[in-house]
Amino acid sequence: MMKRVNKIAIELPYPEHGDMNAAAAVQELMGGKFGEMSTLNNYMFQSFNFRGKKKLKPFYDLIASITAEEFGHVELVANAINLLSIGNTVPGDPDTAPLQNGKDARYSTHFTTTAQTAWPGDGMGRPWNGTFVNNSGTLVEDLLANYLLEIGARNHKMRVYEMTTHPTALEMIGYLLVRGGTHIIAYAKALEVATGVEVGKMLPVPSLDNNKFDHAKKFMDQGLYNVLYTWGEEDYRDINQIWKGVNPETGETLRVIDGMPKGAPVPDFPELPEQFAPGIDRDDYHRILKRLKSNM
Repeated sequence: MMKRVNKIAIELPYPEHGDMNAAAAVQELMGGKFGEMSTLNNYMFQSFNFRGKKKLKPFYDLIASITAEEFGHVELVANAINLLSIGNTVPGDPDTAPLQNGKDARYSTHFTTTAQTAWPGDGMGRPWNGTFVNNSGTLVEDLLANYLLEIGARNHKMRVYEMTTHPTALEMIGYLLVRGGTHIIAYAKALEVATGVEVGKMLPVPSLDNNKFDHAKKFMDQGLYNVLYTWGEEDYRDINQIWKGVNPETGETLRVIDGMPKGAPVPDFPELPEQFAPGIDRDDYHRILKRLKSNM
């Protein structure tokens, strides 16, 4: 079972104005082949379908632990996209075309389908595809696929980082660069334990250091490149049989945290009357409130 906590992984800057094309670029990090929906679904199905969970428990624990974190990454990217959509249109009479900015936007789906919020698709509007999931059932093959998936995801994050100067997007990507890099190392270590091959000698892949990104530095300074989480349950603590020693890039000691990230409040997004969202006017609100109180 999954336990949901009403927080997001980090606090994201709440902008005065969004950037609809930055939101479009960030969509690739949501539903692209190497986006967070792909990392989540790869690890989720591998953990659901893992054979020999007791015999190979440290590997199962590792994949299951990272699965839980990836749920939070999907949530974080969605919130960044939603914040980047603030202020891109203004309320107005329908005949004044209050959504006219959407006509020239690169990602019109944000205006026609989702009321300027995240969508489970890539940066060009194509829906996320289940064929992006690698779940062969063969442990080493799946670990190698995960290692390469995280490398591809890192490459995409670095490129999207360079496509925008919007602080909300950069804060989110800076954090994910650090955590995604951690997962690359985790799968490299798992492959070494399973095969004896020092895959980590290829690190860093890609070669650009996280400290080159201003919005990643503070997360490096917080030591987030050296930790994995058990999410507060006893079941996944055997990740410490894999996640141990030192970080091959920083030389710092790796740690397993028995718990979860501190997190930050979930942003509350403004209503968009021009998108009929949420579509509840003042009179509707009072009628709903009256019905709710009648059931108390």
